[in-house]
Amino acid sequence: RSRRIGDRVSVILASAEDAPAIRERVSDVLASSYPAQSIEVVVALDSANAKATASELSSLDERVRIVVGDAPGGKATALNAAVRAARHELLVFTDTAQRFEPDAIGVLVKELGDARLGAVSGMLELPGKDGSLNVAERYWRLERWLRAAEARLHSSVGVTGAIYAMPRELWEPLPAGLILDDLYLPMRLVLAGWRVGFTERARARDVRRFAPAQEYRRKVRTLTGILQVCAWLPAVMNPARNPIWFQFVFHKLLRLLTPYLAVLALLGVAGSVLRAILSGPFGVELLAALGGLALLIVLIPRVRRALATQVAWAVALQGSIVIATVNGLRSKWNVWQ
Repeated sequence: RSRRIGDRVSVILASAEDAPAIRERVSDVLASSYPAQSIEVVVALDSANAKATASELSSLDERVRIVVGDAPGGKATALNAAVRAARHELLVFTDTAQRFEPDAIGVLVKELGDARLGAVSGMLELPGKDGSLNVAERYWRLERWLRAAEARLHSSVGVTGAIYAMPRELWEPLPAGLILDDLYLPMRLVLAGWRVGFTERARARDVRRFAPAQEYRRKVRTLTGILQVCAWLPAVMNPARNPIWFQFVFHKLLRLLTPYLAVLALLGVAGSVLRAILSGPFGVELLAALGGLALLIVLIPRVRRALATQVAWAVALQGSIVIATVNGLRSKWNVWQ
């Protein structure tokens, strides 16, 4: 089925960044190949945390509108203020740090011609550095593949906050304090009978690279946000209400078990090695091999650094799940610091 929609687009940018970063992002959006007369940008400054002021951004293009987010602050209330100020029938959401491919907005608008879709997500690219990918960047490639497969089946579980679109008529204000608008909003649409699409042809790029400690903080926030959605939108946990219940549980919730399964696996391996050393016919040889491996790690700096990096990533990714679980059990949703 197809729907008749207009072609005028309001690009929504909720930001707490400084004025130069916002100017660069707005310039990138306006450099789109989308018709200039059919696009506006609404920048909503986080009322509690913004580093920029409306006066600092007053010299931007006439197609740009600056508003201040609602109290008490945070991204969700900034988005509410921005959408309220938007004048056009299609909404495209983005963040400050990313950059659009020139045709990204046009692709999203075309996808929304499918009347089944309540929202459609584009694809965020994490290009890595010098052709190499860290653990988080490799995981993101798997995540993108999974979202595309889910959309072919029914709906993507979540959208990419840096690049997604929806008709304005389907927007409902977000609750203050919401952590993951890019999960809450699409799941609300799915519960209302809409589908959520995904397209690889609408692309945004993020050239930032996070260290393990930064990724740990980001993962604590996003994983806590998943539990918040379960608490604030409980119908997602009801298979009779949620048509993508299996996808939601397997994609979003079962990952919370991984650190505990990893510990059990490590204990199992350690127990097997210990039994082999104590009772196996090659116990002495195995012990000597393990000792040699440990000595190799200690003596070769490159090997030692590589192992330390992998351990840091493992602690960041798995430790964040434990902390997020504790946050969810305590209903601790203020996790931006």
